[in-house]
Amino acid sequence: MVVVDCVTSSVMIHINKIVIKIFDICAVKEKNMAEIEDNQVAKGLSGLEALISRAGKKEKGLPPVDKWHPEFCGDIPMEIKADGTWFYMGTPIGRKALVQLFSTVLRKDEDGKTYLVTPVELVGITVEDAHFIAVEMNAHTEDGEQVITLRTNMDDVVEVGSENPMRFVIVPENDGVKPYALVRGRLEAVLARSVMYELIAHGEEIVVDGILMFAVRSKGEVFPIMPADELAKLSA
Repeated sequence: MVVVDCVTSSVMIHINKIVIKIFDICAVKEKNMAEIEDNQVAKGLSGLEALISRAGKKEKGLPPVDKWHPEFCGDIPMEIKADGTWFYMGTPIGRKALVQLFSTVLRKDEDGKTYLVTPVELVGITVEDAHFIAVEMNAHTEDGEQVITLRTNMDDVVEVGSENPMRFVIVPENDGVKPYALVRGRLEAVLARSVMYELIAHGEEIVVDGILMFAVRSKGEVFPIMPADELAKLSA
């Protein structure tokens, strides 16, 4: 059996049928029928890749997904697993360049759902935990302030601060902490375990609202992790 981008030929047939069906649903609702008919030739993941590539050509950098408001065309069986692996119909998408392309048109809306967005379609996908994984960090001093910089598995580079804040979730099962950083819009990255340990090494005790907290600083902002006395109990 020939494998294409870690997706079997039989799965690709299913992908083709699903994507064509999505295009068919959208097509009857779009005013510009000629443009939609052109897009209907796109099939499977390769077709969606071509569509997204065309969508991004008009702008430098990331496509302006917040400005696009196409009709909702349904959910597709695509999922971002907790370890950052992207799956389609239960099969991992093996080509990183393709996954990176999909990641540029991700959008999380106020309804809490995550979508792939192009000018002509809006499809829902599933996200098990976070949209990205922060796989590398750097801490340096700039104008006397510590700056934490993160790189995601999709090669986004983010400086933690007021525009890209961090939040920390206590995990009751193992008394652990999961740090998240805002990447863009409502999309977040969860820090890989090794990156989390490196981040904690740059933490300090800071009084926040009258409570001694263990926290990290970046670009003049303070991001509390947990009360210092609770951390002492966990470390005992």
